[in-house]
Amino acid sequence: MAEKVSLECQDCGSRNYSTTVTNIAKRLKIKKFCGVCKKHTVHKQTK
Repeated sequence: MAEKVSLECQDCGSRNYSTTVTNIAKRLKIKKFCGVCKKHTVHKQTK
């Protein structure tokens, strides 16, 4: 079953995006644009 999680910017700590994941055992890391930092940064899955 897919679970909804939020993605947090590793530079500033803001939670900009949310997505659904099916494999919750492994933390998701995606490089996305952060509107607060105004650049592309790594976003990590939070609880």
